[in-house]
Amino acid sequence: MSTTSTWKNRRVLVTGAGGFIGSHLAERLVELGARTRCFLRYTSQGSVGWLADSPMRPDLEVIHGDIRDHEGVVRAARDVEVIFHLAALVGIPYSYYSPRSYVQTNVEGTLNVLEAARRSGVERLICTSTSEVYGSAQYVPIDERHPLQGQSPYAATKIGADKLAESYHRAFGVPVSIGRPFNAYGPRQSSRAVIPTIITQALAQPVVRLGNLDTTRDFNFVSDTVDGFIAIAECSATSGKTLNIGSGTEISIRKLVEVIFELMGTKCEAEIEEQRLRPEASEVERLCANSAALNQLTGWKPKVPLRDGLARTIAWIERNLGAYAIGNYSL
Repeated sequence: MSTTSTWKNRRVLVTGAGGFIGSHLAERLVELGARTRCFLRYTSQGSVGWLADSPMRPDLEVIHGDIRDHEGVVRAARDVEVIFHLAALVGIPYSYYSPRSYVQTNVEGTLNVLEAARRSGVERLICTSTSEVYGSAQYVPIDERHPLQGQSPYAATKIGADKLAESYHRAFGVPVSIGRPFNAYGPRQSSRAVIPTIITQALAQPVVRLGNLDTTRDFNFVSDTVDGFIAIAECSATSGKTLNIGSGTEISIRKLVEVIFELMGTKCEAEIEEQRLRPEASEVERLCANSAALNQLTGWKPKVPLRDGLARTIAWIERNLGAYAIGNYSL
């Protein structure tokens, strides 16, 4: 269990800290007493993403840059003890249109982080993978020995990043671990993800338009995902290992829609919209995690039941609906 004594005054870098999971992780590290540095993509507006309204903002050191810029990443990693690498391009549909940008950000960006960690001699580096690297499950629950399948350009770049991380541990002794989360959800998640897509549409219109309703996913509330990353970082025995972060419970998108509609008390209808469907051979039909390795090494277990997490997510989106563009399908 994480305590302030473990993290008090430790110098930590979080890449991608302005994003969905990254912002929650940065805030949690501050709560634990870490001196938290956030590496955010530079924009001319100086955006800090979801950290803009964070109560932890005064306690966060913000560095703007680009994960694709080697020198900028090296500067950001200077004098830190632990790095959590979350910066990535994550939208699967857009990867069909712009695969090169995913290679540059997810593969080359991870290479920059690995080199920075190697040069600075960090104590721990946690790289972020995704359950998408498994492709459609050949067996369930999926453990870390499951074959990797690049069923989208996004998944392929994450496989490449994972293998680079593995190679830096084997070749150079970099103390890197790979956290492989299954379908995180919760406040601040983009409407490109299925749960906020359902909720935002149901709040604004009578018909919710979605892609494949028969696929299954293993959904995990964001605080549980964050706890999984922190548990990996706290345990030296995880160095060099890839570890799933998932609940071990799957639900179809069709059933998920029913649960969300029930919690919202809505009479919306759900229908399939062709442009939201993945190419047939690219669709990941089933994901369900086996996280026994993480549990055995660290004691981590998910704490937030799906219905409770969905209720909390619905309430947050209701209060922040203006942050979402509703109506048009965005890649």
